[in-house]
Amino acid sequence: MSALLPEPLALRLYRRITMLSGPLTDILLRRRLLQGKEDIDRITERRGHASQARPDGVLMWIHGASVGESLSVLPLIEHMIAARPDLRFLVTTGTLTSAQLMAQRLPAQAVHQFVPLDNPVYWARFFDHWRPDLAVVVESEFWPNLILNAKKRGVPLFLANARLSESSFKGWRRAQKSISHLLAAFTQVFAQDERSAERLRLLGAANVSIPGNLKDDAAALPFDDVHFNNLKNQFQNRPRWLAASTHETEEAMAGRVHLALRKTMPDVLTLIAPRHPARGDALAKELRTAGLTVAQRSQNEDVQAGTDIYLVDTLGEMGLMYRLAPIVFVGGSFVDVGGHNPLEPARLNCALLFGPHMYNFDGSSASLLDGDGAIQVTLESDLIAQLARLLGDPSDCQALADRANEVASRSSGVAARIGDLLLAALPPAKAANSTIQGAENEKP
Repeated sequence: MSALLPEPLALRLYRRITMLSGPLTDILLRRRLLQGKEDIDRITERRGHASQARPDGVLMWIHGASVGESLSVLPLIEHMIAARPDLRFLVTTGTLTSAQLMAQRLPAQAVHQFVPLDNPVYWARFFDHWRPDLAVVVESEFWPNLILNAKKRGVPLFLANARLSESSFKGWRRAQKSISHLLAAFTQVFAQDERSAERLRLLGAANVSIPGNLKDDAAALPFDDVHFNNLKNQFQNRPRWLAASTHETEEAMAGRVHLALRKTMPDVLTLIAPRHPARGDALAKELRTAGLTVAQRSQNEDVQAGTDIYLVDTLGEMGLMYRLAPIVFVGGSFVDVGGHNPLEPARLNCALLFGPHMYNFDGSSASLLDGDGAIQVTLESDLIAQLARLLGDPSDCQALADRANEVASRSSGVAARIGDLLLAALPPAKAANSTIQGAENEKP
């Protein structure tokens, strides 16, 4: 592999600073522990210490920041295992929620670790232990020490499902030399769409292709039959809707929407599933203060006849909730978060509504709108009006859901296309790790 050009001054300074950042990262990790954002039993993984043995044979390392990124690679892993049963996978993420979901959904051939903080010493430990044969970074995780350590060790590095927003592009433009140097470390870049591909090329990425968005290839989310039947009995035939993956202020909005709907639909039931379930207790208090009767799932509280809000503050149950809610509002779209994956509820035959901020899912939201499979609203009053109309007209609601499902059911084959390209870059089974060099002294 060709060597990288000399590092730009900004990257050299960054590496020196992060080399000395150990005491500060200790403070950061302690604070995150107190905030409930880290696993005390696995905190050393954030410093590059492995908590599991390296699997024998060819090991592919895949890193995604959080829930959406980690779930999007599951079809990719499944495709590659089917083609090469000898393959083993290491998946790293940075959040508790994603770690818990990976524990539930990763196949036996894969292990999960928390990603180290971006300190050269931590990454040296990480690479010394895991010695990956190939590495895949998902979307836009441009951590300099991660990227440059992989390149230094001779690990082929790929950027998959690459996405770059206009604001991120403008930000990196101000550090053109640094981002060009980092992008040059990637063997190949698989962009989600033409806009991201063009932005990455302008920043210095070479060998950019557009196989599509991995999130378009995901299987329907799983669910538990027993819980489904239990909740269906509790919900009776009440008209209901789900505010899914909501962020701060969207739960309060859902509460106000419920109060407005209740004026003409007294038995309406609103389900709220916050993106971060750890906020559940605070949200329950906030909603009750607003005069709403709340049943909290994490507390095993049943839905009664007088329940206004069913607060789904649990993990890994969106497949269950989508199957129980005929109408879904996609959260993160009334605040400047960029929305969440609308194809997940669409695959489960839900009528879809979302707000004006869906830029994280431009392609899928545009496809749904073009196929009349979703309704985009810009004001809270619009959301109330559309919900009232759909709840009052089940046939129209079902027609919208059918169109959404038709759009989501179109097979994209993205996981297979990317998987085949990665398989071609892997060493054969007998040659695994034969060219990986031993540990090197890390110098800033």
